[in-house]
Amino acid sequence: MTHQSILKADVLLVTVAMVWGTSYGVTKSALQYVPVLVFLMLRFGITAFVLLPKMIQEFRQHGTIVAQCRIGIITGMVLLSIFLLEVCGIYLTKASNAAFLISLFVIFTPFIEWLILKKRPNNRIFVLAGICVIGASLITGGLSSPLNLGDSLIVIAGFLRAFMVVITKKLTNNQQISALILTGIQSLTVCWGALLLALLRGEDFTLPNQLSFWMLLLYLVVFCTLFAFLAQNYAVKLTTPSRVSILLGTEPVFGAIFALVWLNETIEVAAWLGGLLIVGSCLYMTLQNTEKQC
Repeated sequence: MTHQSILKADVLLVTVAMVWGTSYGVTKSALQYVPVLVFLMLRFGITAFVLLPKMIQEFRQHGTIVAQCRIGIITGMVLLSIFLLEVCGIYLTKASNAAFLISLFVIFTPFIEWLILKKRPNNRIFVLAGICVIGASLITGGLSSPLNLGDSLIVIAGFLRAFMVVITKKLTNNQQISALILTGIQSLTVCWGALLLALLRGEDFTLPNQLSFWMLLLYLVVFCTLFAFLAQNYAVKLTTPSRVSILLGTEPVFGAIFALVWLNETIEVAAWLGGLLIVGSCLYMTLQNTEKQC
């Protein structure tokens, strides 16, 4: 990997973190209109529908349908599990708790990478991961009470997020797979999985007629799903799983900025200090020559 490709991945991943930082508040608002499973079905069904024409075109050009479908379905099932846990967790706990707890995937990733890829990360990764988690804790005010059900679901989702990063790297390594096709197959898998679970649960499929809901959903589809997953799937092939987790660990910083500007929340000095710790760690990672790590 070249320094230029690593820098390109860094920019994409920080942008993804910025977009995802806004998703907690937007998702919590959208869940006022529909149940969790119907929400997931709509969000990822619309995403898959938008991507379908381009997916068909790329399948015809490259023809590696079986391999790409296998990887997309496997990672899509993991993604479905992540979003079920994460969205239910957001519904059951505070958005600030969710932002902090999901960032624990930064800590989980090096250990999963070590287990699956048999590659012990550089000690610097562990130190910077710890700094990012401390920073996230300061931003969100930490946890003042034991984990409730919502908090616990977010922690498990964080573990699966780390697993998702590593397994995607493992499955796509040395594979000619399109980031767009991978995102499309993952979206179809999440959509059909959510639909099946919703039918089994007998969910109400009545769609909201409020424009505000559809605007929230459109934002999540275009920015938090289409752009974010295309960018992540592309960037993960250019860098290491631990680096992906460090950069995506900036997500709580952007969540705090979104809360300040959009939700008019008050952010304490400690929260800004946490933001500096995380951003500083990521800048340090970006400016270092990481070719030996990669």
